[in-house]
Amino acid sequence: MKKSLFFLIAFGLAFGCPLAIKAEPAAVDKTKLLLISNSTKAGEAFLDYPKEQIKAFLGDKPVTVLFIPYARVGTSYDEFEAAVKAKFKEIGHDAIGIHRFADPVKAVEEAQAIAVGGGNTWMLLHELRRNRLLDPVRARVRSGAPYIGWSAGSNVAAPTIKTTNDMPIIDPQGLHAFELVPFQINPHYLDAKPEGFAGESREDRLKEFLVVNPDVYVVGLREQCMLRIENGSMRLIGPSTLRVFRKDRETRELGTGDDVDFLLRK
Repeated sequence: MKKSLFFLIAFGLAFGCPLAIKAEPAAVDKTKLLLISNSTKAGEAFLDYPKEQIKAFLGDKPVTVLFIPYARVGTSYDEFEAAVKAKFKEIGHDAIGIHRFADPVKAVEEAQAIAVGGGNTWMLLHELRRNRLLDPVRARVRSGAPYIGWSAGSNVAAPTIKTTNDMPIIDPQGLHAFELVPFQINPHYLDAKPEGFAGESREDRLKEFLVVNPDVYVVGLREQCMLRIENGSMRLIGPSTLRVFRKDRETRELGTGDDVDFLLRK
């Protein structure tokens, strides 16, 4: 291919025939993500505080969101779906659980939008892998389907689930997740260490991760905060700053007015 291109250019120069070489158009990043730290603000109803941001993210046109309830342990998928459906109905949209489809891969491929709920991240990834959904979800989101995740659903948007807070109650047969963003996420990030507690803080744990994984950023996403990613850009939404960790670099606090797009670059 390179030899042919060289010959054509040389031919054009020798015989005075200018060649117009058409540049390939830049790839358009269609990924749209809303990654929420937690579903519920203390003292409020489920998904109440982020519902207006979810509405703005999905737009005015009614959308039926494919809901993935696999993180739920202890209650049924039907119950989880009903709670999400009720909240989405409040904002002019709808939701249907993936467990209602005989072919979950086809359901993902045809989804208008995808939401992944919170619970136990290990169980969530186990079920995603068991149903062979990692590649289909990644492909559907990268082709433009909006993705909403909270808690465990935000964890699996990262390259791996290594920075989850959850108990490893099941072996998911691998730690790699959707990799919709190039950085790790730690939802429900807490600064405080309880009085009298002599164990490691959240910051200590994340810095342990970075000793072994030095080439990746980790975002500590505090309660009631979320990341919205669209058109190749990202912004923080919420009342608190986020914390950015990287091996051998000073930990940074970034707020809603700060540029966080550097986190999207590998």
